Amino acid sequence: MQLAFVLYKYFPFGGLQRDFMRIALECQQRGHQIRVYTLIWEGDIPPGFEVLVAPVKALFNHRRNEKLSEWMEADLAKRPVDRLIGFNKMPGLDVYYAADGCFEDKAQNLRNSLYRRWGRYRHFSEYERAVFAKDARTEVLMISEVQQPLFIKHYGTPLQRFHLLPPGISQDRRAPANAAEIRADFRREFNLKDDELLLVQIGSGFKTKGVDRSLKALAALPANLKKRTRLFVIGQDDPKLFQMQSAALGLGDNVTFLKGRSDIPRFLLGADLLIHPAYNENTGTVLLEAVVAGLPVLVSAVCGYAHYIAEADAGLVLDEPFDQAQLTQYLTGMLNDDQARAAWSRNGLAFAETADLYSMPQHAADVILAEHVQ
Repeated sequence: MQLAFVLYKYFPFGGLQRDFMRIALECQQRGHQIRVYTLIWEGDIPPGFEVLVAPVKALFNHRRNEKLSEWMEADLAKRPVDRLIGFNKMPGLDVYYAADGCFEDKAQNLRNSLYRRWGRYRHFSEYERAVFAKDARTEVLMISEVQQPLFIKHYGTPLQRFHLLPPGISQDRRAPANAAEIRADFRREFNLKDDELLLVQIGSGFKTKGVDRSLKALAALPANLKKRTRLFVIGQDDPKLFQMQSAALGLGDNVTFLKGRSDIPRFLLGADLLIHPAYNENTGTVLLEAVVAGLPVLVSAVCGYAHYIAEADAGLVLDEPFDQAQLTQYLTGMLNDDQARAAWSRNGLAFAETADLYSMPQHAADVILAEHVQ
């Protein structure tokens, strides 16, 4: 079959983008042709992929999205495909990968009523409706059980159109046999002393991921503990605001900001704790990547994958609604307790052996290639 995938932006370090790549490669391995429509492509193009970057510009993102849809529609009319798979919500999709939560629910509950008069609201509302409306034909790949009831509430989407996927953690995130050696090399490279503790926060979109919360918690640690704790914040985002906050909190050399990078497994093995107090997060792939690497996790309950941390007993989940004092309390306790961290690490590695955390691309490809999808 000729398959077409569409997403607004591809770069190698985004969670959605990595999921797209692994699903597309799985389909290609099964013998199907891959075409990709996008607005921005950063990074290498896999052999055999046809990548089309839309030559469109607009002042507003939502208008640019519309221009991409129009341009793609015109190309598909000339060169039809057997399936169109979207990683962002838009009209005309055969299959949608639901990386984002319910826009309509956020617009009604978290926004001022005036917001719903704007063109931006109308665009995203219409594009979401095109996917989830009761009479639409798009099959939906769900990666978070939490969001499904919200789509049904707002659109009456039939239950049979939802396909819940297991997580899709890449096997290279699992702790290898020489994990201790990699950890030692890593800590030497970054000049981490034996008694120093390393926190990592990994993910693009520093505001959404709660980097401000992490900085406040680090600043509030007892003086002796704070002195020997460092935080690496890694992701594709502009760190300026958070660097200013870090300076204002007097954190100095305690905090290092790094751009998105391809050697994340080394950081998971070299660190002592993953901190992830996100404001909202549909899933949180990095949480499970930490678990299978044996890195304890401290996470906010809103994350779709937070329940795995509790099930694996591989760290602590904050209560909801979020409380900054509780984050500081939990962080202090986890950093002070070497034995607890060692136990959470062992539990995570054991969970990695038995739980199905890896087969998302295969399940997604099964749905995309199913006969009834067209």
